[in-house]
Amino acid sequence: MRHRLLVPGAVALSLLLAIPASAADFTPGAPGVGDTYYPESGNGGYDVSHYDLRLKYQPKTDLLEGTATLLATTTQDLSRFNLDFGLKVSEIRINGKKASFATSGKHELEVTPATPLEKGKQISVVVRYAGKPSELKIDNYSAWARTPDGGVIAQEPDAAVWWFPSNDHPTDKATYDISVAVPDGTQALSNGVLASQSSKLGWTRYNWRSDKPQATYLTTLAVGKFDITTDKTANGLPVVNAVSKDLGANEGSAKASIERTTEITEWLESVFGAYPFNAVGGYVPNVPAGYALETQTRPFYGKKAFDRGTNVSVVVHELAHQWYGDSVSLKDWKDIWINEGFAAYSQWLWSEKEGEGTAQELADHVYAQHPADDPFWTVKPGNPGAENQFDGAVYDRGALTLQALRNKVGDKAFFSLLKSWPTENRYGNASVADFVKFAEKKTGKELAGFFDTWLFQPSRPSAGAAKQALGARQAPVAEPKSWKQIAATHDVHGH
Repeated sequence: MRHRLLVPGAVALSLLLAIPASAADFTPGAPGVGDTYYPESGNGGYDVSHYDLRLKYQPKTDLLEGTATLLATTTQDLSRFNLDFGLKVSEIRINGKKASFATSGKHELEVTPATPLEKGKQISVVVRYAGKPSELKIDNYSAWARTPDGGVIAQEPDAAVWWFPSNDHPTDKATYDISVAVPDGTQALSNGVLASQSSKLGWTRYNWRSDKPQATYLTTLAVGKFDITTDKTANGLPVVNAVSKDLGANEGSAKASIERTTEITEWLESVFGAYPFNAVGGYVPNVPAGYALETQTRPFYGKKAFDRGTNVSVVVHELAHQWYGDSVSLKDWKDIWINEGFAAYSQWLWSEKEGEGTAQELADHVYAQHPADDPFWTVKPGNPGAENQFDGAVYDRGALTLQALRNKVGDKAFFSLLKSWPTENRYGNASVADFVKFAEKKTGKELAGFFDTWLFQPSRPSAGAAKQALGARQAPVAEPKSWKQIAATHDVHGH
């Protein structure tokens, strides 16, 4: 064995190399994840695994007081990091020690720990805050809606910044415990299952738990007075539906629609596979909004969604999102077709099941009613642009693409694909490109050119291509019975 004599200088050098990285090696986390449409959304430098929100809300004053605990893992050596949040913060602690903080941009909370944070470490971040969410305006807008008896938050693509600090992008999903105290006689609804409920000194506390990965924009809170019904699916899944007690003329149609949730969920399981979460349901608060949103386990429906009577089709759409959009979420907001194309197509399949028009008849109708010079065809569902993210073409042309795929690969391969995608990618994130590769692998067919034609070209697929893929006819075709209700949901999707 050879021995090497270490001179004092060499010993000092070796000791220096063993010392952890200096403060100069720690850098701030990025103030956004670099999303194509919303580059400021989310943050870099850490991944959140769990949110614990302990809240108190007074409907009369709109005052929300909260303590949020975030459990996260650092992904780089951090000198500081950002949270997305807009309410006034009084204190932040990291691993129990006070941290300094400042605000910047539209909704950035810059947090500097007492000592830098090494990469790969688990950290706890406790944020104490208070404010009136409806008074928080970002670009002259508030996503928090006050109601006659409470408040509601359900919006896309941003919602969390109005009520809890977060890493606000779908690529950082986490589990949630949401505890909310409200005045006795008022209820608080959120995601997942109601773990417990207790009353003390005039306040009732509701403790909700969502135990599967959940995106921040899919996290919801509704405070008010509701008629609540409970049920279980055939597989024992708890169902919680709630309708505001002051919906007026829309009350009956709202109840008649969301009370089909159990039936629809069981049917969707036959199409998409096992339901991925610990609860299901829906709620209709007294919010003067026409949109609906697939908030995880408990979709939100604005009361205007039922202005024209019952709308079971929109319930089908939002529940389909539990697989396509919630369990398998988009990687980037340009990948919105991963959410909306499949949820829209689920409405076509429901129509087929109900005998109100087959998916083929609906596809023929959509193709025929939009001539080549219709701006409808200039919207590219595979990357529509932020300004067209919720354009009707994303839904209709997006669903049209799936019917064309069904005809190209055959029913057996197509419906196997509909089940295997959310099963094999459960709780993950994916892009349109990921789905194209997945479809090619599962069907054994080259499909890149096909998807380019239907999702990415700003023009109507040729009559030849349409006839080959759809059997579509140039002349107007009879309107399927279900079309009016399906079309009525288009306005519902304007977030």
